Amino acid sequence: MPCPHYDIKIVQRSRRQSAVAAAAYQSGDRLFSEYDQRQKFYSEKQGIVHTEILLPDNAPPEYADRNTLWNAVEAVENQWNSQLARRFIMALPRELSREEQIRLMREYCQAQFVSKGMIADVAIHDKGDGNPHAHILLTLRPMDEHGHWLPKCRKEYVLDEHGQRIKMKNGQWKSRRVNTVDWNEQKYGEIWRHEWEVIQNRYLEAAGRQERVDLRSFERQGNPHAPQVHLGPSASAMERRGIQTNLGNLNRDIVSANRLFDSIHRVIRDLKNWLADLSEKMKEQSVREPEEQNLAEVLSAYMTLRHDGRSDWSRAGQTKAQVNDLKKMSAAIIFLQSHDITTVQKLGVHLDEARTTASGLRNQIRSNDRRITSIDAIIEAAAVVRELKPLHDQYMKIGWKSKKEKFAGEHADELHRFNRAFRLLKKYEVTLPLDVKPLRAEQAALKKSSADLTAQLEAVQSNLDELKQVRWCVRQVLPDALPTIIDGKRSVLEQLEANQRKAQQAQEQSQTRQRKQDKDHVQSI
Repeated sequence: MPCPHYDIKIVQRSRRQSAVAAAAYQSGDRLFSEYDQRQKFYSEKQGIVHTEILLPDNAPPEYADRNTLWNAVEAVENQWNSQLARRFIMALPRELSREEQIRLMREYCQAQFVSKGMIADVAIHDKGDGNPHAHILLTLRPMDEHGHWLPKCRKEYVLDEHGQRIKMKNGQWKSRRVNTVDWNEQKYGEIWRHEWEVIQNRYLEAAGRQERVDLRSFERQGNPHAPQVHLGPSASAMERRGIQTNLGNLNRDIVSANRLFDSIHRVIRDLKNWLADLSEKMKEQSVREPEEQNLAEVLSAYMTLRHDGRSDWSRAGQTKAQVNDLKKMSAAIIFLQSHDITTVQKLGVHLDEARTTASGLRNQIRSNDRRITSIDAIIEAAAVVRELKPLHDQYMKIGWKSKKEKFAGEHADELHRFNRAFRLLKKYEVTLPLDVKPLRAEQAALKKSSADLTAQLEAVQSNLDELKQVRWCVRQVLPDALPTIIDGKRSVLEQLEANQRKAQQAQEQSQTRQRKQDKDHVQSI
């Protein structure tokens, strides 16, 4: 299942966001916001194919109207930094029909959100470009049995060991904030994500599809692949117009390396399975252990058998077939000798080494890719901090709380961008001003290193292709090239011995006939 997207965000007034605007965007409706006295309408080019509002039993029926619902949400939130709604954007399996997608979304929302007391505003978008996805907008406040909004949290006094309230130095009682519902607990992000995976797979199975969704990261799945980097809207738009970007090129390199690693892993797995089956069959037949079987001798035995099996061919056919066999066998034997692979056991050891080498190279490439992405993020964050630092300094110098809140509301997006970029630089312990030349040089060196590592992976794959040819030759002989009867067939060595005995008997019969003819000739004289 390609790229199962699942994203959760909070609609925040501090970032100049509006729940009415979010509902208007995902539904395509023309809504009026009573909070800022503005009409909210967006183009219907999003490909909106389905919308509905799911209400819990205690919700007022009038909240089935989208405009009424989200204006009521904004009316009860009276803080400049209020959180208004929780917003989901999630990919839908395009392997399902439209009716199945709608039932899937409805069942998921009912089980995970509406049954807990949340109101869910649901919309499905599909432009016909193979990317059907759903938008869900959820209320954050609980309701009582009469449909009245309840507080999100309440104040609780902190008590000492004797059950008494604790007074602080400023004379206030020590208290803490306690949520009235647990919807905002971090664990639910993981729970909702997992349940979305489970219900999708259940619907795919019911539809008779083989595809399955796994929303875990590659690392948690134990997947050796390197994950692709997020392009973002700007890079995605440039790539759609045919303009190559650094992130796009990096993703193409990652895809190419992943395919190469898959090919190597698949060949090694097949060869290891073949050796395991071979060893098991040898043990069942109580014959010599695989390590005692000399691969070069087995290949030579196979050549002889092939030659003897063409005794009734024309001379030209025998010559052509023998030349082809010699080419294959010579290449196989030269490869085995150059890598000191003389027995089946050494072949298994070589495969283990090849797998270890390939995994090591892939891990180095993944490490390089992560660092390349980090460097791009650091450079971009440094540019954002440099651009918005004057604005942030101006905000920090404001002393009056009301004036500071007003300034924050007017410049919410810029301050959010600054804080996010500043946190990233702090995470990587970057000090400003930043000299980007060493980072660009490091990035170029990492790209060259990844190219060299990919070339080494290709060399590993080339060696494995040679081993595939060796396997093809050996499996024609082993386990038949053993001194026993296997699967009701005579072994190659036995056939060789039989052919030799037959040739010797024919020679003796010929000599006997010749002696008899000579004797008859003498008697006639």
